Amino acid sequence: MAKAIDIHLTKFITNPLQTKAPLFLLIYTRGKRNPDPSSDLVREVWRAELMIGCGYAIAAFHVEDAAPDFMDSYQNGVLQLYPEQLTAGNGMKAIGAWAWAASRALDYFETDKAIDANKVFIVGHSRGGKAALWAGDQDQRFAIVFSNCSGNTGAALSRRRFGETVKVINTRFPHWFANNYKKYNDNENALPVDQHMLIALIAPRPVYVTSASKDLWADPKGTYLSLQHAEKVYALYKKPLTLTPTPPAINHPIIRSFLGYHNREGIHDLTAFDWNNFILFANYHYKK
Repeated sequence: MAKAIDIHLTKFITNPLQTKAPLFLLIYTRGKRNPDPSSDLVREVWRAELMIGCGYAIAAFHVEDAAPDFMDSYQNGVLQLYPEQLTAGNGMKAIGAWAWAASRALDYFETDKAIDANKVFIVGHSRGGKAALWAGDQDQRFAIVFSNCSGNTGAALSRRRFGETVKVINTRFPHWFANNYKKYNDNENALPVDQHMLIALIAPRPVYVTSASKDLWADPKGTYLSLQHAEKVYALYKKPLTLTPTPPAINHPIIRSFLGYHNREGIHDLTAFDWNNFILFANYHYKK
C-alpha cells in the first residue's frame, strides 16, 4: 500500500461568492498556534486581516508537517515517500521537502473555485525564505516569489562569506541541504553556482527580496548584489527593472520592477512593513 502524509493548510479567503482571489502562500516556520483560525494570537508574521482587507486570500502550512526542522526527525514527513533521497549525494532534505509541500498546496489551489491559481504567490521568511526561492525555481506556477531575510543559501551571495556561511549552515542545520553541499564548507569559491543564479532561474516571473538593517547575519549587501547580478537574465526578457546602482536607503522599497527589494529598519523578522510592501509589489504586477 502506498504511503501518505498529511500536510495541514490554513486558508483565509475574502469572499467565495465574488471573483476568484489571488493568494499569498506562506511557508510557516514558527509556532503552529499562530496561523490557526481559532488562535487569539495576533503577530506581525501572520497578517491575515491585512491581506483580506486588501483583497487577497492568504494560506499557510507548517514545515513540521512536511519535514520537522530537527536533525533527528526531518525524515518523518515528505521523505518517507522518497527514502532514496536521504542517502543520495544530491538528495532532497528538509528545505526541498518544504518546497515540495508548497507545490502540493498549489495543486490543491488549482481545484479551489475561490482561488485564482494563476495568481498564487509563495512567501517565506528566513529558512522559509530559502525554501520559497527553491519552490519558485522548481514550480513555474508560482506567479511571484517573496523571500524575506533569507540570507546565505537563500538570496545572499555565498561567495561573500559574510555573516552566515555555508559551513555554519551545514554544521548547525545539516538536515537542510543535500549531502554534497558539505563539500563547500570553507570552500565557497569552488561553488559552481551562487545565489544570483537561483534568483535568475525564476525569470521572467517577479521576485521580491528583503533584508533588515540589523540583520547583518543574513547579509543585506550580499542580498542586493545577488539581485543585481540576476538583472542580466531579466533583461533578456526585456522586463522593467529599476534596481539602483547602490542599495536603496532603509525603508525605501523598490516596487515598480520585476526584481523588487527593501531593507527594513530592524531585526531578523517578518513584519507588517514587509507584508505591506509585498501587497504593493503584487498590486503592481497582478492587481485585479
